[in-house]
Amino acid sequence: MPAIKRKNGALKEQAASPTKKSRVDRKEASKPKIRSEFTEAETDSDPIVESDTTDHSGSDNGVSWPSEDDEGEGQDTVGGVKLPIRNNETLDDGGPKDSQAKNGFKLDTASKESHAKQKALAQERRAAKPNADNLARSKKIWERLRRQSHVPLKERKELVAELFSIISGRVKDFVLKHDASRIVQTGIKYGNLEQRKMIARELKGNYHHLAQSKFAKHMIGKLLVHGDDEIRDIVIPEFYGNVRKMIRHPEAAWILDDVYRGAATSKQKAVLLREWYGAEYAVFKQDSQKELTADLAKLLEQNPEKRGPTLRYLFDMINQLIQKKTTGFTMLHDAMLQYYLNIGVGTESSTEFLEVIKNDEEGDLLKNLAFTKSGARLVSLLFAYGSAKDRKLLLRAFKGVMETMAGDPHAHQVLLTALDVIDDTVLTTKSIYTELLPKTSEPNETNTNRMLEYVLHQYARISILYPFAHKLPSVLPTETQPLLTEIHKIRSTTSKKDPESRRRELAKTVAPHLLTLITHRAADLIGSTLGCQCVSEVLLACSSTVVSPEERVPALQALLAVIQVPEMSEAISSPPAGRMLKSLVLSGHFNPKLKEVEKCDPPLGFADLLFESLGEQTVEWAMGANSFVVLGMLESKDMMKGEDVVALLRGRKKELEKAAKGDGDGEKKGNKGADLILQKL
Repeated sequence: MPAIKRKNGALKEQAASPTKKSRVDRKEASKPKIRSEFTEAETDSDPIVESDTTDHSGSDNGVSWPSEDDEGEGQDTVGGVKLPIRNNETLDDGGPKDSQAKNGFKLDTASKESHAKQKALAQERRAAKPNADNLARSKKIWERLRRQSHVPLKERKELVAELFSIISGRVKDFVLKHDASRIVQTGIKYGNLEQRKMIARELKGNYHHLAQSKFAKHMIGKLLVHGDDEIRDIVIPEFYGNVRKMIRHPEAAWILDDVYRGAATSKQKAVLLREWYGAEYAVFKQDSQKELTADLAKLLEQNPEKRGPTLRYLFDMINQLIQKKTTGFTMLHDAMLQYYLNIGVGTESSTEFLEVIKNDEEGDLLKNLAFTKSGARLVSLLFAYGSAKDRKLLLRAFKGVMETMAGDPHAHQVLLTALDVIDDTVLTTKSIYTELLPKTSEPNETNTNRMLEYVLHQYARISILYPFAHKLPSVLPTETQPLLTEIHKIRSTTSKKDPESRRRELAKTVAPHLLTLITHRAADLIGSTLGCQCVSEVLLACSSTVVSPEERVPALQALLAVIQVPEMSEAISSPPAGRMLKSLVLSGHFNPKLKEVEKCDPPLGFADLLFESLGEQTVEWAMGANSFVVLGMLESKDMMKGEDVVALLRGRKKELEKAAKGDGDGEKKGNKGADLILQKL
């Protein structure tokens, strides 16, 4: 009889024999049919369905569906061969149990029943495991505790007490499981100190192995964060002797470095770092009474015969981690610095070491080094001792991260070193300032907002202001000054360019952007301490070799306009603003060593501009918080209208005397600046 065959979503009529098929038909039947979206749309949602026609049946994937004659017998046929009825199908009045049974497949409910059985079996298996009931109850407690804001304090204490009653004595079994480890961490977070110590003591002797667990390592970190010195001294000593193994482990390496960086004491750090120098430091324990040091130079001085083996061992460990691309460890950076400081400059070892660093194709090694204390010093030394070609390659590795580096407590030192030692200022300008500064110095909101954000940031401002205020300790952080002093000594032998010429060339690049910022955002700058410092340093350092005197005038006029705004009176009266204004009036900073003012060239002439702007208000300034600014006018040798200031103040001498003495009751102290003004008069 003719059969209806589905093929690629279409119905095609073919003549087919129930018992014989041609070679082509058998070949076609053996091929898997790809069901298209069109086929699924025409048929039922079940992947295998019967044809919409009930009078004829076709073949699908080589299977011939039962014909009308065969249906009455209650059996399926494949190629004319009868198949037995399945066990879950019964006949009723000579036919299949329902309309789907004649297809020879199970009912839709069969999959649901099977899923229910599988779920029941899984629950039985979980229930058969050790601590199943305890784990189930502790999970319910954890589900409640983790919603911190939704749990009252009293209820939380009760839940924590119940949780510790469950996990006590079973902590080791819990921490190695992915779901139960979170329960222990929650107990550490909300438990009291004694409960945390109980967990720490129970796990004593296992921390080295727990650090290698994907889940238990987080518990170690949580324990150290919320624990005390006793817990720290239980955990960290168990890492001794295992540093070489742990630093190579994909899980243990990170927890080891976190412990080294954030939890270990200086003595514990020394013990851990010494294991990088040789196996003997891991095998032989040191006398606890003896002072420990990780300074490799001191260790080699004590044992000069071990210099060669120690440096080779250290280099091998360093190189292994670099080749594995695991270069983000603080411990690795400390070890690299110790190695570089002890191999000597210009030796084969230093050349080999530099090549290993430069051969890092992705550049992640140098980027990671720049953001740690030891790493930043190492990179700075590489810049200082390197050739012009080496410096260019090193600087290229930081492309795209200059902005992030400028705002980092350590990485900004690398930028300052590059600005100090690279003779090609065009290279440093394009590499560093192109990423830090706006593309143009136009006074649009985007540009000024970006520059304002830089100069008001504790670290980001340093790279911007460095060409102007490189000598001032107030601009450089305390920890940066010794490093730059060391770099400047090295620079005298490795760089050819005059430092002052290099500084002026860099200042020419930055000056237009900063002058535009002062002109259009003077009020924002005067309102902060760092902003006042930026204004004074930039205006005083913009000498005639950097910008023309006329380019400074708009910025000075902007300051005078802000001073006249009544709402800015409080900001103008602040000590930072007073120091800024006095420096501008004197056209330079006072040098306490030389006991004189180091004037800029040419002078700003701000004293005359300020006096013209204030007029009679100058007397009020002389008796108020800005009395030292007026005193600066009297001390300025460049002021053209100094005599007019003196005449104005002498006419109000009685008021000045009253302000200098203050109230007789002592409630209002005398104004020291007014007293000095009277002496000048």
